[in-house]
Amino acid sequence: MFQIGDKVFYPMHGAGIIEAIEEKEILGKTQEYCVITIPLNKMDIMIPTKKMQKSGVRSIVDRKTMNDILFDFHNVESNCSLPWKERFNSNMEKMKTGDMHDSAEVVKDLLHRGKEKALNSSEKQMLNQARRNMISELILVKDITENQAADLLKLSS
Repeated sequence: MFQIGDKVFYPMHGAGIIEAIEEKEILGKTQEYCVITIPLNKMDIMIPTKKMQKSGVRSIVDRKTMNDILFDFHNVESNCSLPWKERFNSNMEKMKTGDMHDSAEVVKDLLHRGKEKALNSSEKQMLNQARRNMISELILVKDITENQAADLLKLSS
């Protein structure tokens, strides 16, 4: 169970901090909600506590895991040889998992793909979302700024 102050990741929205757990009556039904503040997007999200696990909310990764992910991001070759539609569907599935390793793969693959050939608008949008998700988690894991996190996700030529 999550508690106030926990740092969590919410797939497709990014990393945040549980600011409150409160009861609310919505449409005549009283439920307990977790209020998560997503600093990078400057927004608050309310999720019924009963649906936290089902919605894919997880604790953010630890520093060592993040360092391992960043090492792989910069040192393991990208393999993006799938046709566009298969690649897009595969990347979308990775994004939905909310797993940091999967997000890093999507960012790396699309950045490499973008160096070879211009990305279409759907892939650009996916790259931006995956980068924002990674940046939001990097900020909370490493206690750094958005710009510092973005710099960590730049690939060397």
